[in-house]
Amino acid sequence: MFPANSVQHNRPVRFYFRQEICEIIPSHTTQTVLQFLRESCRATGTKEGCGEGDCGACTVVIGKLDEQNQLHLEAVNACIQFLPTLDGCALFTIEDLQNLSDDFHPIQHAMITAHGSQCGFCTPGIIMSLWAMYENSASCPNEEQILDALSGNLCRCTGYRPIIDAVKLAYESPRVTFDKAKIIDALQSLQALPSLALMIKDQQFFIPKTLEALAELYKTYPNARLLSGSTDIGLWVTKQHRQLDNLIFINHIPALKTINNTADYVEIGAGVSLQDAFTALIAQNSGWQELARRFASKQIKNAGTLGGNIANGSPIGDSMPALIAQSAKLVLRCGEQVRTLALDEFYIAYQKNALQPSEFITAIQVPNHQNLPDESSYFATYKVAKRFDADISAVCGAYFVKLDKQNKVSEIRIVYGGMAEIPKRAKHLEAALHNQEWLEANIDNALSGIEQDFSPLTDGRASAHYRLLVAKNLLKRFYFESQVTAGTTNEPKLIRLTQIA
Repeated sequence: MFPANSVQHNRPVRFYFRQEICEIIPSHTTQTVLQFLRESCRATGTKEGCGEGDCGACTVVIGKLDEQNQLHLEAVNACIQFLPTLDGCALFTIEDLQNLSDDFHPIQHAMITAHGSQCGFCTPGIIMSLWAMYENSASCPNEEQILDALSGNLCRCTGYRPIIDAVKLAYESPRVTFDKAKIIDALQSLQALPSLALMIKDQQFFIPKTLEALAELYKTYPNARLLSGSTDIGLWVTKQHRQLDNLIFINHIPALKTINNTADYVEIGAGVSLQDAFTALIAQNSGWQELARRFASKQIKNAGTLGGNIANGSPIGDSMPALIAQSAKLVLRCGEQVRTLALDEFYIAYQKNALQPSEFITAIQVPNHQNLPDESSYFATYKVAKRFDADISAVCGAYFVKLDKQNKVSEIRIVYGGMAEIPKRAKHLEAALHNQEWLEANIDNALSGIEQDFSPLTDGRASAHYRLLVAKNLLKRFYFESQVTAGTTNEPKLIRLTQIA
C-alpha cells in the first residue's frame, strides 16, 4: 500500500515540543492533544471547557513549515485534535511562552495591565490565540482582525473590550520574538521521516504523504475514515464516544494542499485549510467576504478544510450553498481513476453522497464567471444564526444572478442550507425569475415559489416559519445589494447590529 521503505509501522509520533523533538506512542489512536497535555504531561495551563472545539479554553498553537520553509503558527483546539496528527509539526502551549522569551510575553504583560483577565479560566486559550496573531503579524491588526482572532475564545467576564485594549498595548511595547531557526531545522528533519502507520489496540492510524499512497491505502481499507481537520470527527470521539478503528490522515499530502488559478477556474485542493481557501475565494469574488468572516472560529478555520466540509455533507454546512451557487465542480479519485462531478449532483439524501467505495475528493473547481460586454453578474452569500461568531446557521443563503443588457435574468442560482436535508437549490423560485426583468416587483411575485422548494424543520435553532421568512428576505437583501453595486439605487448598504450596539 506504500512504496518500499516509505512507511514505518508503529514508530513513535514525532513532533517538536518543549524545545526538542519528542517521541510519543499514544495510548490510543484517538487520544487528543488535550488529554496528552493534561494527563501525560501534567501541563494543566491548557484548559478543558466544552470538549467540542467551541469555547477556546484548550487553544494551543501548531507550527508548520510553509512553502518557503518558514515557520507558520496556527491556533487550534487541542480538545478535538488527535495526538498522531502532530507528527512532523511543532506544538506550543501557554507554558512555552516564558521558555521562548525568558519572561512574560508582551501579550501576557498587556493582559495584566489592561485587566484582560478576570476569572482566568479562559485566559490561557485567549493568550495563545493572540500569540499566534502576534507572531504572524508584525504590525497591530485592526479591531475587526483582533475580533476575528478571538472568534473562537469565549469569555463570560470581560466583555472583550479590555482584551482588545491589551492587544493594542502589547504592540506598543518593544517587540519580542523567538529564535525560529532551531524549530525550522527540527521540522525539516521531521519532514524526511517515513510515513506513519500506527496500530494500537486494534485501531490503525495511517499518514500517507502522496496521492498515490492515499489511493492505494483507501482501496485496501475502503471502510476507513479520512481525517483532515478533525473538526467534526473529533466530536464523534469526545461527545459520542465512538470507536474509530481505521483512520487515514490526509493533511501531509502536498498535492491536496495546492491552490491553482487558471483562466477558467480556481482549483482548491481538498486539504487546503478553510482559512486559506476563503482567502483564495475572496480574491476571486468579494461576495465571499461575509461568510468567510462568520463561517467558524479562527481555530476551526485553521484546522478544518474545504474538502472536509463538503465531504461531511451537513445540511447546515455553510460552504456548500455558496459553492453550488457558483457552479463548483469536484475532482474525485478512486485508485487511478479520476472524474469530475458538479457539486449540485453530489448530495443524494441526508448524509448520503455520490462517492463510490474508496473514492475521495482531491480538489474543488470554482469557475471564474466571465461577463460579455452587455452582461452583469452578482454573487453573495449570507449566514443567519443566533450568535455572530462561531455559531451554526439557522439559514445560509447563496445567490448568483447574471443579467443581460435588458436587465433580464439570463442565469440564476439560489441555494439554501438549513432548509432541507441537503444543501439545495430553489429551482421553482429560479424558474419563476428566469428571463424576467430583475425588479423588486418580480421578486415579490416569485417568492411564493420557495414554499414549493422547501418544507423546513422546526428545531432549537429556528422554526419552519422563521426559516421560510428569512430565506425570502435574504433574496430581497441580495436584490437590493445588487442594485447598490450596479449604482442604480441609493439604497444604503446594510450594517451589522454589532456596529451600532
